[in-house]
Amino acid sequence: MRTDRIVASPTQERPDDREVPGMSRTRLVLFGTTLVAYAATVVAVLANTALVRLDWQVMLFRPYKQWPRFHAFLDYFVVLGQRGPTAVLVAAWLGWRTYKQRSLRPLLVLGTSLLLLNITVGAVKYGLGRLGPHYATRVGSAELFMGGDIFPSGHTANAVVTWGVLAYLASTPFARRVGSVISAMLAMGVGMTTIYLGTHWVSDVLSGWCAGLLVLLALPWFEPAVARAEEWLMGLLRRVLPARLTGAVEAPAVVPAAGQGAPEQEPAPACGTVRAGSAPAAAATAARGTATHHSGVRPHAGRYERPTPPPGANRRPHPERPARPATPPVPVVRGRGGPA
Repeated sequence: MRTDRIVASPTQERPDDREVPGMSRTRLVLFGTTLVAYAATVVAVLANTALVRLDWQVMLFRPYKQWPRFHAFLDYFVVLGQRGPTAVLVAAWLGWRTYKQRSLRPLLVLGTSLLLLNITVGAVKYGLGRLGPHYATRVGSAELFMGGDIFPSGHTANAVVTWGVLAYLASTPFARRVGSVISAMLAMGVGMTTIYLGTHWVSDVLSGWCAGLLVLLALPWFEPAVARAEEWLMGLLRRVLPARLTGAVEAPAVVPAAGQGAPEQEPAPACGTVRAGSAPAAAATAARGTATHHSGVRPHAGRYERPTPPPGANRRPHPERPARPATPPVPVVRGRGGPA
């Protein structure tokens, strides 16, 4: 089974090749629709409408007593919506992707989404101060402004954002579609579990779904700020950490081959004299130096070739080398038993 369509290898991704989601027209329509649904839920709770009566009917039904066999399992399943455990798991996975891709964007997007979630959901929680089902005292009341922090559901909103960020940062379109479906099912399951356990009203879960979805849909608006923060942090890390951890590429050092010394350099001409053909030679040297700098491989120095003399000419020694002295003949010493 091929998994490259679902999960692309982080080592195969370059920072310039990763697609950054934009605020499309479809996303704008979804954002506006979700915002209207969120506002309608808040108004319905404030006005003590039929939604509040539904909250009390479900709470008095006590689902955890109707189906007690699921209670033990759902007590553990609801942890998938708690901020601490889910944030640690997702941050560990995105931290590994950050190391492999040499990019801080995954962790910065996660931090931005959690910050937006804390600000938006926390403001409504403490602003309305609604009590939970286990602490309600007046039947039929919305239990608002009583010092509580139950509306909207933090478990549900956190499940939408935390698992939705994984789908948002997926490497391929197919992986984004699969991740969106899985994260939606997890968020729906966590919300329904809180209703089953009696820790949240139905309206809490509805508003939590809307609040978390609004954060996910608004993330493309914060991508420019994430890019600027990543550029600044990567520049800071390059000055602190080794190059192999930040992805900085250093020019390879040129080492001469075994048995070959450094290329010979011609002596500089005397002051005030111009050697014939020095300008073309300097231009060729500069071009060769530029090509060597970009290619990273220094060519071998060319060997001086002496011109071949014409046939019949006298081969005199090179003027730069002194003539080799003639070797005197060595006398031959004959033994006594040798021939006369």
